[in-house]
Amino acid sequence: MSVIQTIRDRGTWIVFVIIALALIAFILQDGAQRGGTAFSNTSVITKVNGTAIQRGEFEEKLKMQEQMYAGQGATREQLIGNVWNQEVESVVLNQEFDKLGIVVSTKELNDVLFSDNSPLRQEFTDPSTGVFRVDDAKRAFAQIKKSKNAEQIKMINAGYIEPTIQNSKRAKYQNLLVQSVYVPKWILDKQDADNNAIASVSYVYYPYVSIDDSLAKVSDGDIDTYVKKHANEFEKADETRSLTFVSFNAGPSGTDSANTLSLINSLEKDFAATPDAQAYIGKVGSEIPYYNSYFSAAKMQMSLKDSIVRLPVGGMFGPYLDANNYVYAKMIGIKQWPDSVKVRHILVGTSDPKSGQQIRLDTVAKKLIDSIETAVQSGADFNVLVAKYSDDAGSKDKGGIYDYFPQGQMVGAFNDFAFDKPVGTKGVVKTDFGYHYIEVLGQKNPGAAYKVAYLAKPIVASNETIGTVSAAASQFAVSSKNSKEFTENAAKQNLQVLSAAEIKENDFSINSIGSSRTLVRWVFEKNIGAVSEPTEVGDRYIVGMISAINKAGLMNATEARPLVEGIVRNEKKAKQIIDTKVKGTTLEDISKSTGSPVLRADSLSFAGGFVSGIGSEPKMVGAAFNKALQGKVSEPIAGVTGVFAVKGEMIGAKPGNSLPEAIKQGMLQTRKMSIYRSIEALRKAADVKDFRSTFY
Repeated sequence: MSVIQTIRDRGTWIVFVIIALALIAFILQDGAQRGGTAFSNTSVITKVNGTAIQRGEFEEKLKMQEQMYAGQGATREQLIGNVWNQEVESVVLNQEFDKLGIVVSTKELNDVLFSDNSPLRQEFTDPSTGVFRVDDAKRAFAQIKKSKNAEQIKMINAGYIEPTIQNSKRAKYQNLLVQSVYVPKWILDKQDADNNAIASVSYVYYPYVSIDDSLAKVSDGDIDTYVKKHANEFEKADETRSLTFVSFNAGPSGTDSANTLSLINSLEKDFAATPDAQAYIGKVGSEIPYYNSYFSAAKMQMSLKDSIVRLPVGGMFGPYLDANNYVYAKMIGIKQWPDSVKVRHILVGTSDPKSGQQIRLDTVAKKLIDSIETAVQSGADFNVLVAKYSDDAGSKDKGGIYDYFPQGQMVGAFNDFAFDKPVGTKGVVKTDFGYHYIEVLGQKNPGAAYKVAYLAKPIVASNETIGTVSAAASQFAVSSKNSKEFTENAAKQNLQVLSAAEIKENDFSINSIGSSRTLVRWVFEKNIGAVSEPTEVGDRYIVGMISAINKAGLMNATEARPLVEGIVRNEKKAKQIIDTKVKGTTLEDISKSTGSPVLRADSLSFAGGFVSGIGSEPKMVGAAFNKALQGKVSEPIAGVTGVFAVKGEMIGAKPGNSLPEAIKQGMLQTRKMSIYRSIEALRKAADVKDFRSTFY
């Protein structure tokens, strides 16, 4: 026995060592895959001109943004990009501020915080008058300075102080640039002359559309040549990749829909018979939660409501389809309710439902609200009691009044008291916020209101459906090891092959596929031609193949073709027209050789660059103002839409149209507006090393 026990004891340690080694190996492997080791400093998320943005600080600001925009439906993935851009811009600007010695003094900070443009206006504005309560804001900040709550101070700094300082520095920086703008007199005179210059010409025009596109094919080499010639226009900061993919629908099948219908039908009798619909729905579950109050037909937003409101009390309607649910509706009650009411109230708070923070004990709150009720009944001034005791900031400054509001806007018990009790009724109501002493002041437009219970069951894909689709997607991926097999298998299975381009390393979603950070990471971990395992995106399984890797720098022909193919084709057509169509030295000769008539353009505007009936043709208009071409025929001009031969006839100016001051102000404004793009220029010029994909 002792030998067996020894083996057991040692075996326990052997197993422990194996597990420990496996964990260490896993950690090291994970660190290596993410571009670091378990012992290296991997906390830097980005470097901007050598300045590091630490992940911890980034996460704190990201969490603040999540809290700020939680009610607007913004996702963490969307906010990561926004916060990153803000942080990079902040570093770039702070580096400029330091170079220029731009600072914000304590006095300047206070002047902004407590001015009419204060970032504190929303929190410290009197809702009844709209006046910013400066003294209240100053007192609040004075108390915060004395506070020992480090977390609170940190939040105030991050939410108000730091943004105010940053915005003030930015305003100073932009003002420096704005004040540097001026317009020299010679530029003003030139612009004035250009605005008033007019010319008349005769010309022959041969449009590019006269030549079939098949006679001017554009090769990848032609695209590359054009891109290199106009390199500044086609420079890419980031590498992008392209994905070819097929999708397998894992949504509910017809069988799944039939099973859901069968399930809800099996519950119909019990739902109809139950005297307590709320308890029954709580027991069996429903996608539409039970609302224990009344709504007018106008406020009901569910489908087929016209059929539902015709039900008698206890009546049933269904099953019917609503979104992706099968639903039974049961009429619980019908009342005559107003469509809006006016009340005043005093809230003695017990807790804040949003934060969960306790305000006072329930027993203390109940005693206080009972005392308030007794005081009102004894003739105490309601307004005085509101000002002294109410914890509802939304109505306290208005005598506790909530002017006419619709059904369903307030919490349940408050709502029901206001709509169910006659005008003049006073009483105490308990809600999640605490105890309310309410008086009903007015009611409008009485009509039928309905309490309806909904038993809703979602149509969802069964495990069998998901398993079948998942197996099919896996089989496709296994049998598609290269581009040829991928294409052949898709054709055999009659699957549509789709494409997604311009995928960037830090993207969280892919166009035409959806949100899938997992798939984006895979795209940048593998090489061209690699085929992915099935990736679940929504109710689909995606199998993708990397079809292109487009490095940062100049666009390649595939990327640039959609942008420049038409331009390059027109260049080729222009050469063909000039070489084969344009013959002779007079407009009449050229007209004869091209088969195009001699046309005339009067009062061409130098500033406009447009030719009536043709469009923007700056080269042709420029030739019209060339003094050397007066009375002479130009060489063929390859324009935007066709080839021109131009004969200048007159260059002049419009009389009495000079407004130098207006021109000056317009030019100043244009230059000042361009200054606001200076931040973008600084950003582009910065050396930004982005490590986000290591962490997200």
